[in-house]
Amino acid sequence: SILVTRARKDLSAFGELYDLYVQPVFRYLYRRVGSLQDAEDLTSQTFIAAIESLGRYREQNHFAAWLFGIAHHKLVDYYRRKKSHPFAENMEDLSKEEDALGKIIVDEELSHLLVLIQDLRNDEQDLIYLRYLAGLSYVEIAELLGKNVEAVKKSIYRLLARLKSQME
Repeated sequence: SILVTRARKDLSAFGELYDLYVQPVFRYLYRRVGSLQDAEDLTSQTFIAAIESLGRYREQNHFAAWLFGIAHHKLVDYYRRKKSHPFAENMEDLSKEEDALGKIIVDEELSHLLVLIQDLRNDEQDLIYLRYLAGLSYVEIAELLGKNVEAVKKSIYRLLARLKSQME
């Protein structure tokens, strides 16, 4: 990418990459750790590591996949230090409706979905988070996980179908 090439030559240009990816990386990490402070720390660690290893980034790779690989390694280190893997969901109020009954229904459905996601294996949770929370493309996810793009698509479609059937 042009931004990566510029950032390699002039680290001050890394700010544009940071601005582009800081929110998706933070959201991914926050959903995995459930703590605002820990997610902020992990996000900072991710970008520091990215700056430090930018010279080793290979242009043929997708930068987002490379960056989320760093975030994933920071997450693994975090849980290794904690010696546990609690799935803490701090649900946000996604409903902007004034209708109290509608809000209750939306909250109950969201709670049910989050419980179903929590029951998924860690690798399945990662697929959901990387695709829908971090907003990575199938190609980027495949590259990050070292899998075939079609296999990633099929896995996500199957997960969504399974979640949908469990929601009904």
